[in-house]
Amino acid sequence: MSNERLTALLAEYAELEARLADPSIHADQAAARKVGRRFAELTPIHKTAHELDAARADLEAARELASIDPDFAAEAAAMELRLPELEEKLAELLAPRDPNDAKDVILEIKSGEGGEESALFAGDLLRMYLRYAERRGWITEVLDSQDSDLGGVKDVSVAIKTRGVPDGGNGVWSRLKWEGGVHRVQRVPATESQGRIHTSAAGVLVMPEAEDTEVEIDTSDLRIDVYRSQGAGGQSVNTTDSAVRITHIPTGTVVTCQNERSQLQNKDKAMRMLRAKLAQLAEEQAQAAAADARKAQIRTVDRSERIRTYNYPQNRITDHRIGYTAYNLDLAVGGDMDGVLEALTTADRAARLAGETELSRA
Repeated sequence: MSNERLTALLAEYAELEARLADPSIHADQAAARKVGRRFAELTPIHKTAHELDAARADLEAARELASIDPDFAAEAAAMELRLPELEEKLAELLAPRDPNDAKDVILEIKSGEGGEESALFAGDLLRMYLRYAERRGWITEVLDSQDSDLGGVKDVSVAIKTRGVPDGGNGVWSRLKWEGGVHRVQRVPATESQGRIHTSAAGVLVMPEAEDTEVEIDTSDLRIDVYRSQGAGGQSVNTTDSAVRITHIPTGTVVTCQNERSQLQNKDKAMRMLRAKLAQLAEEQAQAAAADARKAQIRTVDRSERIRTYNYPQNRITDHRIGYTAYNLDLAVGGDMDGVLEALTTADRAARLAGETELSRA
């Protein structure tokens, strides 16, 4: 345990506490939110360090009293057992953590190999994440979607947010960052007439949602096109040029949004997606400059490059990165994803304590 690091974090906690007590900070909601999130991240460290200091002081007092009254000897022995637990907990809290853990996310799902069955599976994944978000009390907002002919999803983007400041600095990203990659399904599809099991895949991309101040976008670097929305919609969705496509010329990044009737609303949502993509691109470029480039979450939506398999005949879910297997697929796709996500979080914590940056997300 690094005493210097602990001292620095406790000093930062005290500074943030003072800033939050100053009413003037709330005039800038973005700044207040940023300070509040960091304060929430440091609160468990402050609390555990305080408990550890108190436990050490109590143990010292109990040992002194034990020399006078033997009854305190048993109390001192119990306190000695408590100290290693607190020290281990504090060491875990002090391990390097993902700086994006407190952030909200934008999650994209794209159908891949498997045709219409892949689109149906992509729709199942969308419902799984929406149900999980509901169980966690998160807020979801579909930013853009393209449905398939049989009710599946070709491409969908969803913003997922916590309500208020995330507890302990553990926001949506801390739970869903593992979901990026190729997801494979094995089942008898609705499009199969002879009962044969098919394998298809869908791709998931998860990005921390960037604040306006985190990514500077020069409007002269943007090409904005408007066009008529495609697919089913309200009475004016398909009759006006309300859909928006934004191209960031320097990087070639393209985002689209057509869900809203208002061109302005579609543009605002598209800019949110663009900021998230550019922030992630900047992070990947920074990491690549210091080490090997991090593997992309989705290289191709190919069945062979899967991170997880959903086997319906056996009711089995398998995460191939950590060797996790459970026979509760029905619960997982119904939104009860905590089993596999806890396993991934535990593996990541072990990797960080071992000195690794993080568990690989791809």
